Amino acid sequence: MFVGSNARNAVARCLRTARARRSQRAGFTLVELMVVIVIIGLLATVVAINVLPSQDRAMVGKARADISVLEQALETYRLDNLTFPDDQQGLQALVAAPSGLTRPERYRQGGYVRRLPEDPWGNPYQYRRASRHGGQFDVFSFGADGREGGEGDDADLGNWQS
Repeated sequence: MFVGSNARNAVARCLRTARARRSQRAGFTLVELMVVIVIIGLLATVVAINVLPSQDRAMVGKARADISVLEQALETYRLDNLTFPDDQQGLQALVAAPSGLTRPERYRQGGYVRRLPEDPWGNPYQYRRASRHGGQFDVFSFGADGREGGEGDDADLGNWQS
């Protein structure tokens, strides 16, 4: 009986020692955490480098789509009213009937667009009745800088571009 009791005590001591060793090894070391943080940082950098240029392309694509919609609305306006809006009436003529229409009954009820969109950079789209690019009118955005001219993201986008 005495021998069996010692054996049970020895087994219990071994189990306690094993549990203690496991609990000491349960956490991560500072080096392991630093390695994981560096890897996550590298992955975030790679993703950012690949995603940011896509955002610029998406903004240009949205501007081109908006310009196309406004161009189509202006053509429909011309078909109904037999002329394009003048510079003073501008794109606002697509939302509400301008004063001075020769045949106001021809103006489409509800307008030609529900609301005028802003370009992706938060600026209003521009309209010029006398085109500088050989068309009947210009609809354009000044680009990211909000000023005429520019290159890259700051370049003007208009209906004269394909």
